[in-house]
Amino acid sequence: MSPPAVDLVIVFRSHGHSKEEIQEAEHEYTQLIHLLDSGGLVAAGKKGEKPGQILVLIWCPKDKLTKLVEAERRSDFLHGLSAINPPTLDSAPLSPARRLRLVYSYLTSAPKDGGLGVLPGANGWHRVESVMALHDKKFNHHWIASWTRNKLGFGVGMAELDKVKEQFGESLALYFAFLSSYTQSLMIPSALGCLTHYFSTSFDPLYSILLALWSVAFIEWYGIRERKLAVKWGTRGAVRVERRRVLYNANIGERWWTRDAKTAAALPIIFLFAVMLSAVVTTIFIFEAFASQLYRGPGHEYMSYVPTIIFSLLVPRFLAYYQTYAVRLTNWENHVHQSEYDRSLTLKTFALSAIVAYGGLALSAFVYVPYGEQIMHAVYAVLFGSSGKDVSEKSGEASWHIQDIGEATRLLDPNRLRNQMFALTVTSQGVNFFMEVGLPIVMRFVDAFRNGKGPRAGSRKKVKFEDEKHASSVVETKEERELMDQINAEVALPQYELFGDYAEMVTQFGYVTLWSSIYPLAPVMSLLNNWIEARSDAFKITVNGRRPIPTRADTMGPWLETLSFMTWLGALTNTALVFLFRQRLSSDSLGFSVFPSFIENDGSACRSTIMATALLLALTASHLYIVMRSVVRYILVRALWEGSAAAKESERMDEEVKGEWLKQVEKDIPEVEVATDGKVETEGKGPFWEDRGLDEIRSHIKKE
Repeated sequence: MSPPAVDLVIVFRSHGHSKEEIQEAEHEYTQLIHLLDSGGLVAAGKKGEKPGQILVLIWCPKDKLTKLVEAERRSDFLHGLSAINPPTLDSAPLSPARRLRLVYSYLTSAPKDGGLGVLPGANGWHRVESVMALHDKKFNHHWIASWTRNKLGFGVGMAELDKVKEQFGESLALYFAFLSSYTQSLMIPSALGCLTHYFSTSFDPLYSILLALWSVAFIEWYGIRERKLAVKWGTRGAVRVERRRVLYNANIGERWWTRDAKTAAALPIIFLFAVMLSAVVTTIFIFEAFASQLYRGPGHEYMSYVPTIIFSLLVPRFLAYYQTYAVRLTNWENHVHQSEYDRSLTLKTFALSAIVAYGGLALSAFVYVPYGEQIMHAVYAVLFGSSGKDVSEKSGEASWHIQDIGEATRLLDPNRLRNQMFALTVTSQGVNFFMEVGLPIVMRFVDAFRNGKGPRAGSRKKVKFEDEKHASSVVETKEERELMDQINAEVALPQYELFGDYAEMVTQFGYVTLWSSIYPLAPVMSLLNNWIEARSDAFKITVNGRRPIPTRADTMGPWLETLSFMTWLGALTNTALVFLFRQRLSSDSLGFSVFPSFIENDGSACRSTIMATALLLALTASHLYIVMRSVVRYILVRALWEGSAAAKESERMDEEVKGEWLKQVEKDIPEVEVATDGKVETEGKGPFWEDRGLDEIRSHIKKE
């Protein structure tokens, strides 16, 4: 016997401390059930695993689903998406993703758009905690098995992408398409990086130029592939049929410029947080790079761990605090559509995440190596009230815990940049893998053990089951019990966020394009990491999180623009890095010949001049980047898009939309009434409309 069909689950909070709160919960729950029933959905509340939790199970009958399909077809046609009618329920079954998307959109859309408006945070639904979909365990098992056992390559085939699209929707399929394309393209910089690492010197200018060309070509090529996928899946222009957000306040009466003004007004706040975060990162960096080397008092052997501890305790809390303000600012902007809201929030969030990701490398490259000695003296003066030049004269209690400034200066690590890049491309990616895959499993095991569901709780659970069996329980069959067990287990899981996966890959792309001239093997490490990432993401989606809600999308959104910005910034940073850190001595030198060896006197002035020159070269590279990108785009568009099957299919679909529209118009053409202004209406008949042109021409012949 098959388990009952459930499309969505609403997690409802029924707990109350007073009689008024209980009555309020009863009133809201009654309204919810009535709204779902009157909306044509089948709904039933079940007791959740947590106290004061009700799970409202929702199933959409066939007749209601047919109406939702027809409504979407009409909307797609009116907005010019496609003239081809998708399969109906009778001709072919809907894909699981499309069914869930239709039901979820109907449940959560605003009433003005034909939805029910049930969504956490919406007006009148304060006790609705979340709306979730259930995993298809059979599909998940086969999906994970096929990826871990049969798919050994670096890419994801088109057949696999179609399966992801049919099960989880186009937005998640586009993510795996990007991950696959990016991973396969990393083979080029990986090969270049290996050649540079083993057969060339550090900061090879040729490698940096080829890396910039690769990054630009990849961005432009993937933009075309994304367009082709949108045509193939019928989602090109999907933003035109996007419904309004339930949380959008249409009563404010904003003009077109009001939202832009709000966005501009939020920039100073974001800038303030960015300055504060930069100050925190810089302080931690100075402490780790300089102060820990100067101090030689009690516990100095543990000083190297202090910056890491401070970073792990302070920075995540700061980002979480900022995230609350970012959400408030984005809500205040009052975006009409969810894609606009996500775009604004994504840019706000990733801006500060990039400071954390790249701040240490930027400080090491442009502060630590060029000005390390000067900063060491400055830090010494701030901490110990001396410039460090007269440290040899210090005696007594003050000198026993201070490292000799000359010795500390000699301890400045010339390979700091390379070590940082190695740590970021190897250690941090391993930590991210454990945080995404391993830690959630460990935490679930700990929670289960605390709640008495561990191995020793088997007999107690069985007795409880026997007691419930004889009681008047609503769960009777084995299939229903298994379904409720699955629902309770998935309710406890966190909601899957696509933002985290995109942010991780875009951050990695930044390491490759901005900083891999420091460590040419960084693309190789990223390539190996992404082979694991594709499989760990699939495991995370199916095991460690709730099922993603399917959404239609024709692009990866603001992330493609972020990647483009990374390529431009990479042209600047690599130019400066090559100029500053190119080894000018022998290739077997362990350190960096940062500045020409003949600079001995007035080094600070010479360093300032060289840094200014590096900035000028970086600005020149930015202009060359614009020219290079225009040329690459021109070539790739004409080579890969114009005249392609996808381009022809897109044109054919546009023509069919126009043709179908003309057919609808021609069915019922009304009679046209023409104002004559008192003139005689002859309808093209009568002596006046007889042609005299030939007679006039022939009259000239007779005259000759």
